[in-house]
Amino acid sequence: MSSTPTPTPTADDRSGGLARGKLGTFDIFFFVVAAAAPLAVMAGAAPLAFRLGGIGVPGAYLFSGIVYILCAAGFTAFARYVRNAGAFYAFIGRGLGRSAGGAAALVALLSYALICAGFYGFLGFYAATTFNPMLGIELHWSVYALAGLAVVAVLGYRQIDIGARVLAVLMILEVLILAVIAVAVLATEGTANFSIEPFAPGNVFNLASGGMFVLALGAFIGFESTAIYAEEARRPERTVPRATYFAVGFLAVFYAFIAWIAVAALGVDGLVEYSLSDVFQGLYFMLAESYLGAWASIVMGLLIVTSILAATIAFHNATSRYLFSLGRDGFLPARLGVTHSRYRSPARASLVTTIVSLMLISLTVTFGADPYLVLLLWTNGVGIVGVVALQAVCMVAVIRFFSRDRRGHGVFRVLVAPLLGVVGLLVGLVLMVTNLELLTGRNDWVNWALMLSLVVAAVVGVLRARQLGAAAGAEGAEAGADAVPSDTGR
Repeated sequence: MSSTPTPTPTADDRSGGLARGKLGTFDIFFFVVAAAAPLAVMAGAAPLAFRLGGIGVPGAYLFSGIVYILCAAGFTAFARYVRNAGAFYAFIGRGLGRSAGGAAALVALLSYALICAGFYGFLGFYAATTFNPMLGIELHWSVYALAGLAVVAVLGYRQIDIGARVLAVLMILEVLILAVIAVAVLATEGTANFSIEPFAPGNVFNLASGGMFVLALGAFIGFESTAIYAEEARRPERTVPRATYFAVGFLAVFYAFIAWIAVAALGVDGLVEYSLSDVFQGLYFMLAESYLGAWASIVMGLLIVTSILAATIAFHNATSRYLFSLGRDGFLPARLGVTHSRYRSPARASLVTTIVSLMLISLTVTFGADPYLVLLLWTNGVGIVGVVALQAVCMVAVIRFFSRDRRGHGVFRVLVAPLLGVVGLLVGLVLMVTNLELLTGRNDWVNWALMLSLVVAAVVGVLRARQLGAAAGAEGAEAGADAVPSDTGR
């Protein structure tokens, strides 16, 4: 009587690896663009950028996109040699050493976790503002935030491709409403207000552009997350570079175009006047209602809520994969590095991410703090600075890695482009640190206390990396001693 042979477990099965081959180019593209939240950026941040920097906002978005395209050149080349769900710490550790990787590990985890948790304040605030008047009810913002938390928790716990499908739908809808407004403006105004002034260097780079560039560079946060999904991608050597270039290129052109549409609608002088008025934050709602009707403004309000939800899903997935990767590599408790037996998702790491977000929501409610001014701005102020700093260090790691051996890549892709990217990111980082009040909504000691958390995370990360290195060295020395025969018998 024959018996069916037991299948030999693969390395992934034994190690609890993530599900392979689940994501294609556009799945990863949707994660990145959803994290950027294009509708929330355009309707929420672009009007403030116009107020701070004048009409050069379209050029600022385009220039920021060029900086990130330069970064993407070296980043995607490096991704071929380092495939790890903890992209930043894996890249920086490979290029700059164990201590730098340890610092990057905890800074990245802190930054992503704070951005993710902060978005629940963003979601709750906008949902309450949108749905309460519409439905004639008075639900607390935390009710909407907790409902969003439940949705994100379920999607984060399940298979990654399910979350990708949800993001695809939400992202297409938010992009579509802005595209419809753009078509309506162009069909109505024609070429009457066509102007290249928003792209003129003198309007883009001036003494007032610092705050504008804080918002423009911050609009691309999350582009590096393409590498986080390399383990779950189909043919990652092609999928990751394509998704990265497509995402950054799309965002740069889309942001610049939609910002320019505001100039085309109001004219240069009209836009300047509107951006200095008391109702400047309603710029795109005004355009939607003026060119499409009241229904468009209502739809835009609804889609901003789904835009924020999509971004929260994306950052939850990224945070979960950092936790999973650090657990799998022994940097954090090993239990975090185990995947779900059925879904092959980082289920435990996802659960921890959900719990951390729930704790921050609860603390905000307990102390009666504002969901937008405190939960969103404080957490995202820290997170955005942390991510941009890591992006710059990552480019240095790329340059160092390829300076010894370019591995067949062109000198521009792996040396010149990353160097130019570092320069652009450092300029952006200086602008962010000197304009912290735009990111945190505060202009006092709170800013520096928040930034100190990044320093503490980096120091703890270095100490943990050295501890692990010392332990590994001791084990190696012990193994070597055991392998060497004693000379006492000579």
